[in-house]
Amino acid sequence: MTDTGGVYRSRGEAVRSGRLGDVKLARVRLADPEVAPLLADLSREYEERYGDGDSVHDVEADAFDPPDGGFIVLLDGANTVAGGGIRRLGEATCEVKRMWTNPGYRRAGHASTVLAALEELARELGYRHVRLETGYAQPEALALYRRLGYREIGNYGIYDRATGFERSFPSGDAAP
Repeated sequence: MTDTGGVYRSRGEAVRSGRLGDVKLARVRLADPEVAPLLADLSREYEERYGDGDSVHDVEADAFDPPDGGFIVLLDGANTVAGGGIRRLGEATCEVKRMWTNPGYRRAGHASTVLAALEELARELGYRHVRLETGYAQPEALALYRRLGYREIGNYGIYDRATGFERSFPSGDAAP
């Protein structure tokens, strides 16, 4: 696990486990133990919403490894609060995958925090465009990406009825 140096104060909203203190962003590998709860619950949630939780394995784990990808988790002590990763789609484009927030920590801005960190990582890796897709049965995710200014680009991936989104960075924002 690589500490990104960022400690973020929650908005102080009550969650099932009590109030959050400081939460920390960390860069990890998909196989690291901090990611296990994310993948397990994401699979469960996909199974409930779509009837197929296997899509959490549709991309090889090493696609999220440097130098072309990365994975970030937000931790509250030993609890994985939220996370997500990026992988290379093309020379200038990466894709956000595995975005998830622990149900006990939802509606507190953690997904936005993780997505901002993934965008920062994308710029560090030299990407100019970030794409992602989400399914029809995830209205809260659709609303999040629209609220954050992602542009709808239609279905670009392998999932029927998914909605694709993209954000582009000004040319001066990407690292060389």
